[in-house]
Amino acid sequence: MCLLLGATGLCQMGAQADLGEAPVTLPTVGTNLTDLILRKRKITVRELGGCMGPIWPRYYLDCRSVIFVVDCANIVQISSSCVQLLSVLSAEPLQSAAVLVLFNKRDLSCTMSLVELKSLFRMDDVIRSAPQSISTLEISARSGQGLQEVLSWLFSNRSHDTG
Repeated sequence: MCLLLGATGLCQMGAQADLGEAPVTLPTVGTNLTDLILRKRKITVRELGGCMGPIWPRYYLDCRSVIFVVDCANIVQISSSCVQLLSVLSAEPLQSAAVLVLFNKRDLSCTMSLVELKSLFRMDDVIRSAPQSISTLEISARSGQGLQEVLSWLFSNRSHDTG
């Protein structure tokens, strides 16, 4: 199973991309469980909204991969997102999970540059010191920018999922 944390309707986007539809996004307030079919393989994704952060650890046990979404347009929450990411990376059940950090809302003019964001997160240090394999991508859930790269990452990190 893949755990999608701090999500903004990305599962919905993935399902629509499979159908060739334009992405529609809504913030994830609670939790969604979605089965995506990628190249004839089923990948189960549990999507947990950012407001669910205090209970995220309850879902770590069945996790093989993690997608962590950062809302780049919410400058006030950038530092708390960094703290949440470090907490996720230090969780014992996730030590062998593949991790994808998504910098979302990159299409908005009010966001910092990717270099600034990675610097704030100290991504180079995090990637170097974490036991997990960590990748980063810029995306826009609204426009669909980066969605194909996310789906490719999901497919390549599905080794323990069914299908």
